[in-house]
Amino acid sequence: MARDAEPPALEILEAEVEVTAIRAQGAGGQNVNKVSSAIHLRFDIAASSLPDDVKDRLLALQDSRVSKAGVLVIKAQQHRTQEMNRLDAFVRLHDVVNSVAQAPKQRRATRPSYGARQRRLEAKSQRSQTKALRGSVND
Repeated sequence: MARDAEPPALEILEAEVEVTAIRAQGAGGQNVNKVSSAIHLRFDIAASSLPDDVKDRLLALQDSRVSKAGVLVIKAQQHRTQEMNRLDAFVRLHDVVNSVAQAPKQRRATRPSYGARQRRLEAKSQRSQTKALRGSVND
């Protein structure tokens, strides 16, 4: 039995990604106040070199990270170092892009089989009998 092979991961050129170092939010004392270790990554979907069908699926995503202008914005601030946050941001970018890389399978309408319909009707009648027994008792 042949398995469907996964499509190769799409490549994103670093020149198409705008990376900015910013100060991280939250607790962390002086390190957070002085060091710009968080990464703000912006990826313009329409101007990228991705295939058109992948661009369309990315723009159609119901994801708050995709702006109305078609820019995917990722903010990474989990790690203490800028390098780790940069790596984390790129990994997340690749995950989002590769999640829509393969087109969804077209659904084909099917009908329940004759046996499935019979089993459903039998289960309904059994359930009906069970509930009928719950009524008041007549002497």
